[in-house]
Amino acid sequence: MKLHDLHNTVKRPARKRVGRGDASGQGRTAGRGEKGAAARSGFAWRPHYEGGQMPLFRRMPKRGFTNPNHQEFTVVNVGALEKHFEAGAEVSATVLGTKGLIGRLESAGLKILGDGALTKAVNVKAQKFSATARQKIEAAGGTCVIVGA
Repeated sequence: MKLHDLHNTVKRPARKRVGRGDASGQGRTAGRGEKGAAARSGFAWRPHYEGGQMPLFRRMPKRGFTNPNHQEFTVVNVGALEKHFEAGAEVSATVLGTKGLIGRLESAGLKILGDGALTKAVNVKAQKFSATARQKIEAAGGTCVIVGA
């Protein structure tokens, strides 16, 4: 194989060569129409501009609102604690992160939810616990410690 044998395997459309004479179909004004800002160099259409028609984002109705007091928690179920921890283990956000059970910790912290069964006594440190999660952890002989967010 030589350099002249190389070619792209991905088909790409040919570049539009404008301003190469009237016979090319893109001569004279080079597809920019007549005078005006759009015919000048350096002009750029605003994103989503629809030629003066009411833009789509203004035609759509407004719905709902963003609650400024909303808190996002990273959640873990007690079933995951049963599966990944031994009896008497200390469970915290850092330990869950090193085991790969959680990714990025949300702004409000860690919340333990009650889905699944728990038979081992584990000591859990989190920002929040659901009522069923607290009940299952304490019924198995573990402890629930609320840490500051």
